[in-house]
Amino acid sequence: MNHKRMLKLTWLPLAVLALTVQTLTRADTPPIGKAKAVMAASFKSKGQATLARLDQDETQALCSKAAQKAPSAMVAGQITRLNQAAIRYPADELYLGDWARGEKIAQEGRGLQSSDDPSQPVGGNCYACHQLSSKEVAYGTLGPSLAGYGKTRGNSPEMLKYTWAKLFDTKAFVACSNMPRFGHNGILTETQLKDVMALLLDPASPVNQ
Repeated sequence: MNHKRMLKLTWLPLAVLALTVQTLTRADTPPIGKAKAVMAASFKSKGQATLARLDQDETQALCSKAAQKAPSAMVAGQITRLNQAAIRYPADELYLGDWARGEKIAQEGRGLQSSDDPSQPVGGNCYACHQLSSKEVAYGTLGPSLAGYGKTRGNSPEMLKYTWAKLFDTKAFVACSNMPRFGHNGILTETQLKDVMALLLDPASPVNQ
């Protein structure tokens, strides 16, 4: 291969990249409204996966505007206040359910997918982001380890309310967190949340061994 041909092949990927960047930054690039229309036309409701996912609430819209960067302190405060005001605590003031059921929920990855049965409850998929017990050998690390959660924190009334609120809507504490808003978005039922609470706080739970 001669020298001139090598130069052409070397610059070809860079030229393609430059053309792509130029296209994406053109003034006539479709605005967000057109992008939403394309998504609405591309996706279909099926099973537990519905088109409602495309509708952003105020919190999601504010986080989208941050464009994968940390929102400003003012916006972050707006998000946390908005979500703290929307937290619903158990009407019976009972926070702990059955930790064994909670463990199944935490380890269950099914739910809100088009292939899942809409009549069946969804799981929490907690292990995908957190270590749940010191004996686990495979777990996600996107979130902090939860091993020993209740053992180190106790189960005072304040800790019960905090943990419930964190599960119900983590964005009430960390704006634009990647953690799902399990209660706010109706991913888990109140009974399921109580069972996950027991997994985290019950002294008999494997999390606290």
